[in-house]
Amino acid sequence: MPKHLANSYYLIAFAALASGQASRSTILQLKQDDKAETISVYRAGGKEPILTQNAIKDVRPYLHPMVAPDGKGLLTQYRPSHHLHQTGIYWGFKLVNGREFFMKWQADHYRRVSAKAITLKGPRVRWQTVYDMLEEDGSTVMTETQTWTMEEVGGRYLLDLEWTGEAKANVKLGQIYVGGLFVRMPWHEGVAAEAVNSVGQRDSEAEAQRAAWVDMGIQVDGRDDLAHVAIFDHPDNPNFPATWRVDQQFGFGPNLEGREINIEKGNALAVRYRLVAYTGKFDRAQVMQGWKEFVREVR
Repeated sequence: MPKHLANSYYLIAFAALASGQASRSTILQLKQDDKAETISVYRAGGKEPILTQNAIKDVRPYLHPMVAPDGKGLLTQYRPSHHLHQTGIYWGFKLVNGREFFMKWQADHYRRVSAKAITLKGPRVRWQTVYDMLEEDGSTVMTETQTWTMEEVGGRYLLDLEWTGEAKANVKLGQIYVGGLFVRMPWHEGVAAEAVNSVGQRDSEAEAQRAAWVDMGIQVDGRDDLAHVAIFDHPDNPNFPATWRVDQQFGFGPNLEGREINIEKGNALAVRYRLVAYTGKFDRAQVMQGWKEFVREVR
């Protein structure tokens, strides 16, 4: 394990111990199915996955489904009728040298290089996908690596993403309203939903606004309270604090393309985020404390 990740692990463990949550850490296990092209996360001894990484050969990688930590309902949605390109939890740029990768996810845009489970069992499991992003002629403009780490502490999922994009040509990420990590939670007309950001803006007010984090709560099928996914931006990321996309159906994500980014051929862009999935009442102080711990841990 790289030194900075090892340090992060021990800091997380210490913080959990200090808050009385260490005894509630869950042992997780990864199962990779090459035929189904998935890597799934189980609780040790569990029969059903709580999260599935889809790593299909010629389709943009995505996470779906993610089961609520208490087992009541799903926190992700795959290709809803109102946004067919939105596939659970995924990464897509809007403008890469003018080419669309946010609304395009098929074989003419993505080609899998590898997908592998890294840490198979323990309080933290880890896996990685590597995909080429393709030009119109089939050549690679960028190779993206997504490294995910997951743990469950105190009834919450902590899901860390390290994303790296290696430029295979000179790359310009154009300035636009959306681009990068995105989360599609289940939504339908009339459902209870609320978005809150780190500066107190809510719902549509949070659209295109700068914030360190956004917490999204939606009443998904099977529950009478809200299920939440919060995304934490990191101060070391480009354009921090991000401007955020919060669409009219409450899909959301930090917009890495809020300002133009240029990457010279052979160089790489590195970004990190944390997603926290939980259920129940939104607690602003608790979410803010979680963001501060993330920043302290991942330095």
